[in-house]
Amino acid sequence: MNTGDTAFMMICAALVFFMTPGLAFFYGGLVRRKNVCNTIMACVAIMGLSVVMWTLFGYSLSFGGNHAGIIGDFRWFGLNGVGMEAGPYADSIPHLVFCAFQMMFAMITPALITGSLVGRMKFKALFLFVAIWSVIVYYPMAHMVWGDGGFLAAIGSVDFAGGDVVHISSGISALVLAIILGRRRGYEHTTYRIHNIPSVVLGASLLWFGWFGFNAGSALKADGLAAHAFMTSAISAAAALLSWMFIDTIKNGKTTLVGAATGLVVGLVAITPGAGFVPIWSSFIIGALVSPICYFGVGFIKKKLKIDDALDAFGCHGIGGIWGGIATGIFTQKSINPVARWDGLIFGDYHLFVAQIVGIIITIAVAVVGTLICVAIVRVFTPLRVSVREEQVGLDISEHGESAYPSFNGLDQ
Repeated sequence: MNTGDTAFMMICAALVFFMTPGLAFFYGGLVRRKNVCNTIMACVAIMGLSVVMWTLFGYSLSFGGNHAGIIGDFRWFGLNGVGMEAGPYADSIPHLVFCAFQMMFAMITPALITGSLVGRMKFKALFLFVAIWSVIVYYPMAHMVWGDGGFLAAIGSVDFAGGDVVHISSGISALVLAIILGRRRGYEHTTYRIHNIPSVVLGASLLWFGWFGFNAGSALKADGLAAHAFMTSAISAAAALLSWMFIDTIKNGKTTLVGAATGLVVGLVAITPGAGFVPIWSSFIIGALVSPICYFGVGFIKKKLKIDDALDAFGCHGIGGIWGGIATGIFTQKSINPVARWDGLIFGDYHLFVAQIVGIIITIAVAVVGTLICVAIVRVFTPLRVSVREEQVGLDISEHGESAYPSFNGLDQ
């Protein structure tokens, strides 16, 4: 046990917690005025639901025991046996601290999905979907990647802080759910204006702040590897921010605050799986390339495929996470982190690259099938989508009976 490591990891857990309110501001600023409370409420509700589920059975299913490399068991139900002594996953911090740190990942991951469905999904349906999705998709993914005996870890796939577990799983699920829900009414004929750009930048800044705990904390110690992950995260975010600004300038003749904020977020997404595996110089490349990949990926989804991924949850987290997983297979050096069995493709070994591709494919399959199962279950209890009238009025009023701006009397189409 080490008091420095313990203090560091508790701070990192708090930083990761702060990301979910940051996401709420980020998403809330991007939507229409009439849906901002509903959008933020989705994140706030998940903050409560995820903690209760995690402490009752989620942590145990994710990290307790092992069944076929896919899921744990109920040995730590209600955190029974999870105490102040060190646990099996980190020898220098209390078991409870590791549990708390991982709990924050289980919180923000389903919250990411909500960006694809704003303005049209019933809150009751969303709440039930998140509860079921956590059990069917998130807990198995966490076990397969990070749990003792996990299947993806066994084949040599690596994911330092959540490329597969957090970003690809949520991004793919967001895409599937957006397709099932259908587009917002008037999608092809209406201009969807961002209602609060300062809120978007505030949210993105809080995400960047929290992401240092997200990635550096995944070292599970206050050591050199944590410092390495901290710096790769900062560099990738900065490179992606500048890269997005450059694309905006080339395409539109001017930079935008929303573009810069989006760029820094996708830079963080891309570095997450490799933050503690890739050399620092590669983080410039990973960040610089993720912005054009996501920029044109979002355009393809919205303009060519006509899929209404409202706030680009798949476009940023799904596509960015896939690129990050591939980049990890290209640039990883096992000398940086011996958890990696092989060097990356650029160093002449293809084994890790293949393992990364397999891990990505399995994650996509789990997310697609899991989302379809969740939707089928939810539909037994409630319709997924609000009525035409409720969508026109806005989900703030129709779902919650409140307005973020009660003094506003203008039109909000």
